[in-house]
Amino acid sequence: MSGDPAASGSGRAGALGRLSDAGSQLGAARGIYLGRRSTKLHVALYRLSRGRLGGRVPGWPQARIALVDHVGVRSGKQRTSPLIYLADGETIAVVAAKAGQPTNPAWFHNLLAHPETTVQIGADRRPVRARVAEPDERERLWPRFVAIFPTYDYYQRQAAPREIPVVLLEPR
Repeated sequence: MSGDPAASGSGRAGALGRLSDAGSQLGAARGIYLGRRSTKLHVALYRLSRGRLGGRVPGWPQARIALVDHVGVRSGKQRTSPLIYLADGETIAVVAAKAGQPTNPAWFHNLLAHPETTVQIGADRRPVRARVAEPDERERLWPRFVAIFPTYDYYQRQAAPREIPVVLLEPR
């Protein structure tokens, strides 16, 4: 596996981080994407606890989770996706990884169609406007994402030739 802590220098949290990494890579290699199956429970726990439950990735203390709301392109239904994020000044950056699958996640297409949305970090909800990062912005942010969650490097290799997009959620 490519996410060796000694190789990445990520400082992740030992055995739990390795277990989390192995599970993510195993599922991605077999085309297993649990997004739809686990999202409702994750969102409910996050909202009920105001981000105390479900606000971090187990084994990766620097990988924090935000809830990103979006409207289904075809269904028109309100949806929410828990996503690893980085703060970049006032902007929130997220990655459309879909566990390294060859296509972008539905939430990515939903945000392109309906960019005016909200993001919740902990108890704080704020209005944002989504846009895809420009190449220079992605080049600057991608190493930061890999530093907090090295499995993104594996996902990028799995997703090739698709370049995994970085989405910026800017305050409105």
